[in-house]
Amino acid sequence: MKVTVVGAGFVGMTCAQRLAEQEVAEEIILIDVLEGRPQGIALDLNQAAAVEGYQALVTGTNDPKDTYGSDLFIMTAGMPRKPGMDRSDLLEVNGKIVNAVAAYIKEGSPEARVIVVSNPLDTMVYLMAASLGFEKNRVVGMAGVLDSSRMAFFIAEKNGGGIKDTRCMVLGGHGDSMVPVPQFSTVDGVSVTALLSEADIEAINTRTQHGGAEIVNLLKTGSAFYAPSASAVAMAKAILRNEYRLLPCAAYLDGQYGLSGIYLGVPCVLGKNGVERVVELDLDDAGLAKLHASAEAIRADLAALGEMELLQA
Repeated sequence: MKVTVVGAGFVGMTCAQRLAEQEVAEEIILIDVLEGRPQGIALDLNQAAAVEGYQALVTGTNDPKDTYGSDLFIMTAGMPRKPGMDRSDLLEVNGKIVNAVAAYIKEGSPEARVIVVSNPLDTMVYLMAASLGFEKNRVVGMAGVLDSSRMAFFIAEKNGGGIKDTRCMVLGGHGDSMVPVPQFSTVDGVSVTALLSEADIEAINTRTQHGGAEIVNLLKTGSAFYAPSASAVAMAKAILRNEYRLLPCAAYLDGQYGLSGIYLGVPCVLGKNGVERVVELDLDDAGLAKLHASAEAIRADLAALGEMELLQA
């Protein structure tokens, strides 16, 4: 297996580290436009192999041709959020980067599966899929896994522990319009609605929706990277190892949840083909309305991309 991580920033470098340490692929390519950075990170990771005991080889490069023949790409390149910025503020600059990367993926790795991490997530994964022209199931966005992991920590923190047994479901766009679904979130199989008060759950939902901004405001000069990289690699493993794992991801909808022609966070079964199927939950009217509102926020960003001539109709 050959996996390429696009972007050697904090998310990309930690993705490469996790891929190597967990031996997800024999060959890991780390590509970035900044000369020397991916090469230096790769050398450091390869030297750590003797201590950690992994066999994967990491190659740092600035040449897209080194990525050719990859089985899977993790797209992390792009400008990160800064304090006061919304993910939508990144549309134009990151849209241009996505289109440039899509060009060499299409040319050199036409059978690849692609996981998009770049923000604004749901818009960038749509743009990536449109630029590639691949089957929509082979392009998926990393959002729900990360948002659900944040919700899980907040629940465990309030509950006094049990993080390993906490499983959460967050749907919708990767932004303030995301839709935490506590009725489908559990601690060792027990719904959180039976463990926490309505007020506590509402507070956790709100903190989850702003989880990324909370970290951005604390760091001041960067954004989250440990949890995002862990989430992307979990998805990569599910695809490359054909695990058929159910995870919330930004997937293309074709009628599910009453939505079509859009990438949005929903429960997906991930396997060798990417998104093997989308799972439709029985949401109440309020939850479905929030999901549709989230979709409208994404459609607004897509319209803006079209006005920038980055997305061809």
